[in-house]
Amino acid sequence: MTATHAQPRARAGGSSAVRDVFVLMLLPVPLLAASLPAAFAGGGTRRWFGGRGESQRAEAQAAKDAAASAFYELDTAQRDLRISIETITAVDSSPAARKAVDDFAALGRRIDEVSHTYITAVDAHDLDRDDLEHSVASRARAELTTAKDELVRVKAELDRFAQGLGPLLGSAETQLARLAPAVERARQALLGASNALDAVRASGLRADDLAARLAALAPELTKLNQGAGRHGVAETLQRADRVLRDAEAVRAEADKLPERAAEIDHRLVSLRTRAQALTTRAGSVEPVLSELRRRFSAACWQDLQPVPEQAAVNVRQAEEKLKEAAQARDEQRWADATSRLRTVRALLNATDEAVSAAGDRLYRLDGVAKDPQAEIQRTRFAVRDAQRLAMDGRSTPDPRHARPLDDAVARLDRAVVALDGRHPDYWHFLTETEAVRQTAARVVSEIREERGAGT
Repeated sequence: MTATHAQPRARAGGSSAVRDVFVLMLLPVPLLAASLPAAFAGGGTRRWFGGRGESQRAEAQAAKDAAASAFYELDTAQRDLRISIETITAVDSSPAARKAVDDFAALGRRIDEVSHTYITAVDAHDLDRDDLEHSVASRARAELTTAKDELVRVKAELDRFAQGLGPLLGSAETQLARLAPAVERARQALLGASNALDAVRASGLRADDLAARLAALAPELTKLNQGAGRHGVAETLQRADRVLRDAEAVRAEADKLPERAAEIDHRLVSLRTRAQALTTRAGSVEPVLSELRRRFSAACWQDLQPVPEQAAVNVRQAEEKLKEAAQARDEQRWADATSRLRTVRALLNATDEAVSAAGDRLYRLDGVAKDPQAEIQRTRFAVRDAQRLAMDGRSTPDPRHARPLDDAVARLDRAVVALDGRHPDYWHFLTETEAVRQTAARVVSEIREERGAGT
């Protein structure tokens, strides 16, 4: 029997002196006045015993009142702690929370035991009997005092247990405090997404994919409305966060949809124009190749031979993808339209680079054929600049820097010697000088990084 259910029975064991006075205080004034003479004139049925007998009755009654007070305090504490345990179990399913539930159940059994002892003691002794014997009063006082001590002892155990629940209870209360605001934010986010979608549709855009994503959130809203009592606090909080995130994503995309449509329209026009321009430019590659064949060795232009054909293929593919992108735009398949346009851009970029490479090749070969010394001096300057930096503040250079620079000088010398042939490979010469300058630049960068780290 729990303390909660035992209290009414304990009170039914007999009318205490404290309760008698409390009832008398509540009587109407005339009735109270009428009852007082009888009480004090000896007109009642109770036989009054003076001296030691009345003292023992009073002591027993006091023990009974003290036990009743202890019983009430324990019952109140158990009720309050049960609320705390329910709060924790509604939120937390961790091993620590499960242990707290088990420990509380064990305490409940202990409370039932001491409550039963107290009730038995109360029921066993009617302290209002006229013929209450001295020995009975003495035994009642002892039993009620023992029951009170046990109630107080268990109450202390309950208090210590409640103190240990602090961290678990604090965490649970924090989550409960988050619950209502989190659910409300999720509902408002869904409303905002719905309104944004309505505005987009009013502008003539269907946004079917966004509408489908929003509709998929409807079951989640239903579960939110059913509340944490059915689905649990932790699950409801997670659901509210997920709905908030997904609804805000839908709203953001809906807000950007008109801008996205306008951007796709602009890109369609821009890429069509660029494809037409590249078609014209690709036609100039063949004359450039003809000039390269006429004036320079095969090594200088062989890698450019596929450019005209590849440019035509790329432009043709780009135009096909543009048509697909335009159709996707008309059908408002925004992701497909964007993907097609990305492919078009990549094709046109590759074509632009290839066409430009042919013209750039002829320009650079013309320059080096007329004056190779300019390229040579430019490269030697880069190497000497790196060598001076390597020697700065040192009597001998660091081998890590000196070795690649020495190799670069030898490489440049070999490239210069190769120009003395009847049909020099000027393109090989240019690639070699470029590689030498890159080596010098890398050494300079390493030296500066090392010195910067040392300061």
